[in-house]
Amino acid sequence: MVRRNDERRAALVDAAIEVLARDGARGLTFRAVDTAAAVPPGTASNYFANRDELLTQAGARVYERLQPDEATITRHRTAGRDRETYAELMRELVGRVASFRTGYLALLELRLEATRRLDLRTVLTERVRADVDANVAYHEASGLPGDATAVKLLYLALNWLIVEQLTLPEVFTEAERDRLVTAAVERIVAAG
Repeated sequence: MVRRNDERRAALVDAAIEVLARDGARGLTFRAVDTAAAVPPGTASNYFANRDELLTQAGARVYERLQPDEATITRHRTAGRDRETYAELMRELVGRVASFRTGYLALLELRLEATRRLDLRTVLTERVRADVDANVAYHEASGLPGDATAVKLLYLALNWLIVEQLTLPEVFTEAERDRLVTAAVERIVAAG
């Protein structure tokens, strides 16, 4: 029987994210999730039909937690429409994603696992494609400079910068990271 306590389910999925970040996909077991969530043994198996379901829900939860809050969205909507504002938005985005270290590391683990699990690959492909499409649509509606290609190029460049920050944090300082984000926007996004 699959349980329906949404709060407990969210806590278990959040614990799965922590396990993925700490131990990798191979370390993600129901027992490890139960321990990380500080619940009785067997709890996770009451909430998820199998490990694949848990992996898939962990991937979806990472994206939920990476979304900006309403205050950030409102600030973005009322900000200027020039490259400097764009660079500031991108610096904020990179900072927000990098501050959820375990979530992003879990997502990297899920991406690697998706190379071996078709269902997970399908879910992640759909989610990432929808995320890119939403970013392009938001950008086009925002009036910021640049086109869809610029958005995609920044997505690719900044994702690797985030990987660098989370896996080898001594390569670039936070100040260097901010300068690199600004430079990426200035070089990729056409002026005016």
